[in-house]
Amino acid sequence: MPDLAYPSTFAQSWARSVSDYPDAVFLIFENPDGESTSWTYAQFDSEVERVASFLVHNNVSAGSSVHLALTNSPTFIAVWIATIRLGAWIVPGDPMGREPEFADQIMRTAPTVGFYAAARADEYLGAVPPGMVTKAVDEADASFDTFGETTFGETRFSDWPTPALTDRAAVMFTSGTTGQPKGVEITQANYAFAGQVMAEAADLTAADRHIVALPMFHANAQYYSFASAISVGASVALMPTFSASGFLPQAARHEATCASLFAAPLRMILARGAKVDGLKLRHCWFAQNISDDQYETLSDWFGCEPRQLYGMTETIPAVLSDEAAAPRPDSMGYVTEGCAVEIHRSDGSRAASGEVGEIVVGGTPGLTLFAAYLDDRQTTANSFRDGWFLTGDRASYDTDGRFYFDGRRSDVLKVAGENVSTVEVEAVLTSHPKVLEASVVGAPDPVRDEVPVAFIVAANQHDAPAPEELTQELKLWCEERLGKAKRPREFTFLDELPRTSVGKIRKFVLKEVFS
Repeated sequence: MPDLAYPSTFAQSWARSVSDYPDAVFLIFENPDGESTSWTYAQFDSEVERVASFLVHNNVSAGSSVHLALTNSPTFIAVWIATIRLGAWIVPGDPMGREPEFADQIMRTAPTVGFYAAARADEYLGAVPPGMVTKAVDEADASFDTFGETTFGETRFSDWPTPALTDRAAVMFTSGTTGQPKGVEITQANYAFAGQVMAEAADLTAADRHIVALPMFHANAQYYSFASAISVGASVALMPTFSASGFLPQAARHEATCASLFAAPLRMILARGAKVDGLKLRHCWFAQNISDDQYETLSDWFGCEPRQLYGMTETIPAVLSDEAAAPRPDSMGYVTEGCAVEIHRSDGSRAASGEVGEIVVGGTPGLTLFAAYLDDRQTTANSFRDGWFLTGDRASYDTDGRFYFDGRRSDVLKVAGENVSTVEVEAVLTSHPKVLEASVVGAPDPVRDEVPVAFIVAANQHDAPAPEELTQELKLWCEERLGKAKRPREFTFLDELPRTSVGKIRKFVLKEVFS
């Protein structure tokens, strides 16, 4: 269990691993052409110094912000660590974002320096105000030569600043699956705590290697993979992007032992990938439910039983995680060691076992929970009740302490006064052998207030049945498994569901069809 009596900063965590594991591999980067470059902890720390020199030369100091609009790349990692070590903070944005998104982030965080891909200059530079320093980056480059020397003036980086535990280290914007993104303030202690807790939960050691294909601007890759690896001196194989057909060959090629994915990428692997030889995976985190059949196949392909977890950008580590022994695909597992989770009723009282309520998370803001929402005291205050952070997600737990997801509050429809969980309906739909993915939202109804409607991605789009035929099959399937109020009234077939860059479904986009 993490020793919370002696919390540390993320800057300290990095410096400690560089000192303890200087000659151990820290990072392997496979560029889009398949060529790989690796660095030891000591070698990468030299590149961090080089990037820090550039930042200091461009007036980045303790308390400054640095904007990142980069895909997975060595530069992203080096800028992240250098910024943290200088006591400054990063603002990681979706690199495929549009000019208005970048403009909003930059306006709200006032970066001193911004990094962007040379290939996407138009979208980025159009959002930059006069006077802001920007640097174009070749995301495939692994040389760092563009940053020049590793010194600034006569001084080498032997005397770094000493950030405080609660100094801001990042502002991460929520993915916007339900509306306007919020800026989540992350501290130095938050990153270190995430690394400690997640390393402990995965039994991570210096001999392990994460494979990271999820985007680095998102909390999953930062918290669960990189922070945990740095915490124990493990290594990371970084892929430029996620490839459903390429993921397992990449994991085998780089001898990865650990992975972290969402349900959507897992389903994509099932649809487009295949079992490969030479895998050394012993552990895989995943978020969001998958069907029993999908889980069985993935366990066979991966060579290990994936373990579900639950967390948010705000909760820092995954506060629920399944155990290595006998994990279940339908359960988020148990309260992660070092964390505090309860299920509460709407009045704040604790729910009984088997009763659905809201997931609430205990902790100390700025240490074990996020510090605040950026420039929004009211929303921050409204997100807590009696010291518990209100996640907005619904779940239940059984007498053994296992937790089961029941959707967000927004995932509960009121159909003629009856509560209908879209998560339950989606689980029934995706259990049909001809369905790869399903998303259910509420559509207005003059009699029932709202009714469930389903958006379906067929399992085999190259040989899918006609929409009318599959609609009839799904109607019968639901009639046999769901009460009348829960059965979708309409089925819409799509090639793919609208998603954020990390695979979360943008349900508000689907709802616009019926608005």
